[in-house]
Amino acid sequence: MTDSTRASGPALTVTNAVVIPMADGADWFRGWFTVGHDGLIAAMGEGEPPRAAEGEEAIGTGEVLDVGGAFVAPGFVSAHSHIFTSGMRGMTPGDSLYGWVGEQSTFVSGADEDDVYWFTLHGCLDFLGNGVTSAYNFTDSRVVGKYDAATDQREIYAIRPEEYLFKQIDAARDAGIRMMNAIRLDSEFQPAEEAFEVFARAVAYVTENVPGPLNLGASVFGAVQWSASAQAARDEVAAMDAHGIGNQAHFLETSEALDQQREKFQWYEEAGALRPGFLFGHFVHPDAYMSRVAASSGAGMVWQPASNGRLGSGVPDIPRYRELGMPVGIGLDDQSCTDISDPFQNLRIGMYTQRAVNQDASIIMPRDMLRMHTLGSAEALGPQVAARVGSLEVGKAADFLVVDPTAPDTGPVWDVYAHYAFAMGLRNLKKVFVGGRLVSQNGVSTHPLAGQASVELHSRVREVARRASSRSSERLAW
Repeated sequence: MTDSTRASGPALTVTNAVVIPMADGADWFRGWFTVGHDGLIAAMGEGEPPRAAEGEEAIGTGEVLDVGGAFVAPGFVSAHSHIFTSGMRGMTPGDSLYGWVGEQSTFVSGADEDDVYWFTLHGCLDFLGNGVTSAYNFTDSRVVGKYDAATDQREIYAIRPEEYLFKQIDAARDAGIRMMNAIRLDSEFQPAEEAFEVFARAVAYVTENVPGPLNLGASVFGAVQWSASAQAARDEVAAMDAHGIGNQAHFLETSEALDQQREKFQWYEEAGALRPGFLFGHFVHPDAYMSRVAASSGAGMVWQPASNGRLGSGVPDIPRYRELGMPVGIGLDDQSCTDISDPFQNLRIGMYTQRAVNQDASIIMPRDMLRMHTLGSAEALGPQVAARVGSLEVGKAADFLVVDPTAPDTGPVWDVYAHYAFAMGLRNLKKVFVGGRLVSQNGVSTHPLAGQASVELHSRVREVARRASSRSSERLAW
């Protein structure tokens, strides 16, 4: 216990818990932990909290939360998310990637900076309510347009003001979720010097306006899959180098236009993008060379099991990537292609599809899958993120879930990790904490703007659809 904890006492002590730390080398245990006033875990151990020595303040002098034997595990980390899509669930229910993207792009073309603020705030609160306490978020680009996979060209309608980016950063901050904000460079659609200046201002805005505890950094929103020139890859590398940040690129997500996508891998390779800190989002359809080169360069990948299934994108060879030593994180992608941003569902879809494809029920085990969606995702985002979130350890953020296997009752627990990953779900998620602060209870947000965010989302989606004159407005049912 630190001197400062002794002096002021903990803010919160969690007791009577089945703690699933997800720290390497640490197994689950029945015990307790304390949270300091700084929102970090100050001490933890098995059994009951120790009695205070003479002259010391007792551990339980702050708030005490007896969880009654429930599971307590780290908050999930979504290493790939598009959170502004919270009002687009159920869109294009039979489309694969390009048809879905086209409809989504048409719809969001009608949104302004205030619309995207409320869309993002609602999406962040949705993530928090479902147990996702940290996320990598691809902010929606300022460029209003639509990509045509058949021609590999993008039609541009307009470029929004920078406030459109800033409002998304504000919304994540206001929601209280820990966030890495990804920003698209867009140097293909405006003078390169201007694009780099806008990007730099957005990175500075994150640093200046997001409190340190919530700020997981900035990143390049890799967009070469949608680009028509190899210069886009070189520009992204220049932005990475200028700001000392990583990059996550949507790549080889779908079997559509596959030869065209694979050709662009070389653009990143020749530009020098492949390195630690570079992530391939999806990476479902690489060939053997691409997998080997990506892994040997230190690049990682982020897997979206629910999204890949919903859009019919395919199943990535996760066992192969792990054999190659590639960092693998997991993301929930966005609410318009997972529909329910449910990390428990994501765990199961991931394990079950891998087992089915490989015809091997042990190809990915529950603890491995849970690690990939917590500490593994944090590691994929960088050592500076993994040092702060993804596991329950002394000195790390007290971002944790209380998950009760008795409400509703799920029966005896034969194996803690298997029960948590196989049998738990949102119905068992009772409390979500970020930095030791309760942010959701029984699926209900504690945020003062939660009710307004819902009202704003419903009214603004209708208005944005009307402005965009998209097919969505014609079939919006509620």
